Amino acid sequence: MNLTVVSSLDALCRQQACEALAAIYPAAAVIVLDLLENGTVIRRTLGPAGAVERHETVLEHNCLGCTVRLDLVPAVEQLLARGEQHIIVGLPSGVEAGTAISALRGALGLDCGVSSAIFACAPDSVEDPIWDHHTLFESGFTPVPVDERTPGEFLIGELSFCDTVLAADPDLVPVAPEARARGLQLLRELAPHADIAEEAAGIRAGRHDYAQAVGRTLPGTVSVPADPSTAPFTTVIQRIRRPLHPERFRHALAAMAAGCCWLRGQLWIATAPDCRIAVHGIGPRIWLENTGPWPGGEPSLPSAGPLEHFGPSPGWHSSFGGRGTWLAATGDDLDAEEIGRLLASCQLTDAELAAGTGSLSDPFDLARQH
Repeated sequence: MNLTVVSSLDALCRQQACEALAAIYPAAAVIVLDLLENGTVIRRTLGPAGAVERHETVLEHNCLGCTVRLDLVPAVEQLLARGEQHIIVGLPSGVEAGTAISALRGALGLDCGVSSAIFACAPDSVEDPIWDHHTLFESGFTPVPVDERTPGEFLIGELSFCDTVLAADPDLVPVAPEARARGLQLLRELAPHADIAEEAAGIRAGRHDYAQAVGRTLPGTVSVPADPSTAPFTTVIQRIRRPLHPERFRHALAAMAAGCCWLRGQLWIATAPDCRIAVHGIGPRIWLENTGPWPGGEPSLPSAGPLEHFGPSPGWHSSFGGRGTWLAATGDDLDAEEIGRLLASCQLTDAELAAGTGSLSDPFDLARQH
């Protein structure tokens, strides 16, 4: 059994990718799903012989999870019962590949034969969704009003999870070469783990590893290219060993995130010293998340000593661990020294360490989140 799962923000890109994959694998069965406003799921299935089946299902709840659980999973099970060995699944816009694969693993078994998780996109239009402050529903990407994710959140989440990014330029839309080249370079910065395939023939099957894919999406996880880029997009890495003063960090955060397509990492904040705080910044939206206690039994606060500021580490390309602040910022023309200075200015001083954290305000309300 061989499953290929295709997700996308744009239905045209999804369609282009599925058609290209069907041409490469003519013996495969192709399932394409679309969710309409009234909760109707339209499922089209193209068999190896060319026969097309069209099926409509009206869901009681107009949600993306039900689309996968109540329609996709039974459809895949039926194809497998018919003896199909290779199935290509095209998901509705806004449905995460991880959601579909998790449901398929639950129904078919943990080893359900997923070969590739592919995110299809037009490279020249990758940057715009990151800066879209509307929700997926408000921007017309999904018919589900309660979905409060932004297009940028969905995009970054899929780039983190998927093992392959397929450039799928819709035939109806003219391609701007300079914008396309810029988008491809941004994709390499945002998804350093993934293959960037210019065409379907360049996809390497068998690259999906579910555990690694889930690990890349965990809050606070940082992955960056092993080889630092020069232009136009770069990723800046900064790390600080001392806890951060919450008020100074609150003021510095907006300046550090300015111009960042993606800001991510973990924070050690003085008002919640025993908790690992994950920071997410995607385009115009930034939020913090208390992920629970730090691993190990380290003291809440370090002893006073020399201030430590660790600058960029271009060769680092894995997830940091341990107590401390580690940030990665990806954007256009970022100033690594300025970001480093801003972050260093947020460290607790010797006097503040000696005084303790009792008098510090908690502007992020992090202690209560734990």
